[in-house]
Amino acid sequence: MPTKLWAMGIVFASTLLTSTAQLFWKFGANKLEFNILSAITSIELITGMVLYAVAGILLILSFRGGEVSVLYPIFATSYIWVSVLSIYFLGEIMNLYKWAGIAAIVIGIVLISLGSKKTTADGVVVI
Repeated sequence: MPTKLWAMGIVFASTLLTSTAQLFWKFGANKLEFNILSAITSIELITGMVLYAVAGILLILSFRGGEVSVLYPIFATSYIWVSVLSIYFLGEIMNLYKWAGIAAIVIGIVLISLGSKKTTADGVVVI
């Protein structure tokens, strides 16, 4: 079954949600005190959990529209988004090793996507 464009879009949206959820977890963790009440009443932590749950549901729904071997590498871009978002929202510094890691992820995604393309009998490439 060829992977549908809508499924790729849903996975991409899911990556943005999980990356945003991780930022909320970081904001919540910075305010966290060492008691259970602060953890279960933190709006940041709860928001992060809800975003993660929505992203998970979207990811599951997207699997109906294509191959996991095509869709899941798109999900790996969440590592890229969270790195970029952490620069802007958390003031984190990216060094050469972190950029090299992002480049490795991008190269890996491209290689996986190239390996999952199929050619039909009439020469049409199907993703």
